[in-house]
Amino acid sequence: MEDILKQVQAGTLTVAEAKEKLATYENLGFAKVDHHRKKRQGFPEIIYGEGKSSEQISSIITAIKEKNNDVLVTRISKDKAETVLKQHPELIYHEIAEILYWKQNKEKVTESAGYIAVVCAGTSDLRVAEEAAVTAEALGSDVRRIYDVGVAGIHRLLDNIEEIQHANVSIIIAGMEGALPSVVGGLVSHPVIAVPTSVGYGASFQGLAPLLTMLNSCASGISVVNIDNGFGGAYNAVLIDRIANNKG
Repeated sequence: MEDILKQVQAGTLTVAEAKEKLATYENLGFAKVDHHRKKRQGFPEIIYGEGKSSEQISSIITAIKEKNNDVLVTRISKDKAETVLKQHPELIYHEIAEILYWKQNKEKVTESAGYIAVVCAGTSDLRVAEEAAVTAEALGSDVRRIYDVGVAGIHRLLDNIEEIQHANVSIIIAGMEGALPSVVGGLVSHPVIAVPTSVGYGASFQGLAPLLTMLNSCASGISVVNIDNGFGGAYNAVLIDRIANNKG
């Protein structure tokens, strides 16, 4: 900021140019891109793709990249992603997760002291599980995927429990009755982020049944995010993972 003020005083920078450089957000008309987000929260603004046109998403991506920030777009359909990729071919699209992202530095700077375990009950939960896993990876965490280990075949979970127990934090994804987070929560000593999914028959009420199960869990250390919100679960898990790694 002092450098900008000196440039204004020296006449090498106009007041209008200085205001633009100091602005904490950029007004695109249809969106106000929060360029100050990374300074406040540690991550750049993340784009929610549903309800936005391909053109709007592309414009927001351009604004974010111009500030040398990483890009993460969630809930973006394959059709929209293909259109966006024509303008931004450097981005990577994960079809199952419905995530589009780009990182400036693809190489790991330091070896991580731990990882996030992403655990899902069944194959039908994969879209939400992959949204969580890819989000966590895009935000810089190491991820271990442990899939299709629901309570209907508890031996599958127990065969993988050591890997889950050694994680810094676990994201547990389940639909139907949503019992898996309670089971895992009783077997680990780290925080558990529970993500209910809308997978299930009529009485699951599009994910309300597993949501209520998770909220009423008797296992300690479980936090619950919204239905199908793999992104939200991952974001919280990454914050915990960062703290754990700093202490490690």
